[in-house]
Amino acid sequence: MLNAAIEIAFVLIGAALALNLYRLLRGPDTTDRILALDTLSINTIALLVLFGIRTASSAYFEVALLLALMGFIGTVALCKFLLRGDIIE
Repeated sequence: MLNAAIEIAFVLIGAALALNLYRLLRGPDTTDRILALDTLSINTIALLVLFGIRTASSAYFEVALLLALMGFIGTVALCKFLLRGDIIE
């Protein structure tokens, strides 16, 4: 039962990744592209967590945590660059 749910989740998150990639490439605005990049990183984190559950390995959870931190920092830096034109004041 859990294996079937994990397989379905893999397919759905894969579809979400494809839709996010489409929005990242075809976004009408820069803010839409930043939002798509942030959502893409969140979906990648979900994919890593699912893979960690499937293989019963805790290493994937640590990688997901590091990716979450890097995604947050990247999103903040891009938004700050859009607002002020400079990241470091």
